[in-house]
Amino acid sequence: MIEVVLRAVRVDVGSSTPLLLLEEVGGERVLPIFVGAPEATAIAYALQNVPTPRPMSHDLLGNVIAALGAQLFAVEITELVDNTYYANLRLLRERSEINVSARPSDAVALALRVGAPILVNDQLMNERGKIMHLDETEESDELDESDDEAPSEAELVAELRDFLENIRPEDFNK
Repeated sequence: MIEVVLRAVRVDVGSSTPLLLLEEVGGERVLPIFVGAPEATAIAYALQNVPTPRPMSHDLLGNVIAALGAQLFAVEITELVDNTYYANLRLLRERSEINVSARPSDAVALALRVGAPILVNDQLMNERGKIMHLDETEESDELDESDDEAPSEAELVAELRDFLENIRPEDFNK
């Protein structure tokens, strides 16, 4: 397994679909995963430490795990089958490991909230990882083939908000 960090939540220019950019620790490869708009919002809130008046679903799940005496010690992005990514939550409770199947977006959102590492299957990263040079000050989105200057984090958040405010139910049938 390869440890990754969530480098950014972006909106793909061509499809107007949110995606996560998971960058390998100590490497250059990035695994892009398309996610739904609500999941992207939850992850963006976690990244920016945006307080919510009530617990969001991922906060609730983290609280339930803790209340049951368990700990999330890692999330794993395990495979890609028919264009769908799969993930597992790895929990530890009373010296026993419990694996729970999850969507990658939910797993990443939960990992961000509880501080658990995010891991990607080696073969999956080898097959689907892309070389992208992302750093703290200038994130270039190589999925957008233009040579324009990379947008700032505030611009990305504004773009995501605009996307969420204007998306219609029929857009999901495309």
